[in-house]
Amino acid sequence: MYQAVADARHRIEEEAVDTLEVFAAIPDAALAQAVTPAHRDLARLGWHLVESLISMPALVGLKVEGPAPGESGLFEAPAPARMETITAAYRTALASLLSQLEAWSDADLQREDELYGQTWKRGYTLEAMLVHQVHHRGQMTVLMRQAGLKVPEIYGPVLEEWAAMGAPAPVV
Repeated sequence: MYQAVADARHRIEEEAVDTLEVFAAIPDAALAQAVTPAHRDLARLGWHLVESLISMPALVGLKVEGPAPGESGLFEAPAPARMETITAAYRTALASLLSQLEAWSDADLQREDELYGQTWKRGYTLEAMLVHQVHHRGQMTVLMRQAGLKVPEIYGPVLEEWAAMGAPAPVV
């Protein structure tokens, strides 16, 4: 759980860089990649990352700019068919969220709100929002592999990077 707003903002910014790298590696032709038709595809997962930058902060009183969620708090329209549109909406929501957080003090992170049937401190809400983003970004990288796309290096070398470093890939 974050204790300082500056720390939360810093981590959100760092993870957003990684998310935008993943977005940049997805061509529009791959947006329909899904495990099955019953699961989210790359477009819907990317759109869900935009959605969560808007909907989760709204639960703690932040009004983040971007596409308007429906009554459920989730986007009701289908995901855009262009990665450029998803990326632009993500950038808008991210900038707005970071701007909104400028008004918070470290003490605001200790305030409690009712979320999802539980009581969460706002510092935890921001951490949960970020971990939620990382979770879905991981799902996106699996779908990218299934679509034959190169996955960007985020927390360490990806398969293709080992060869570029002149090292054998780890045995799996």
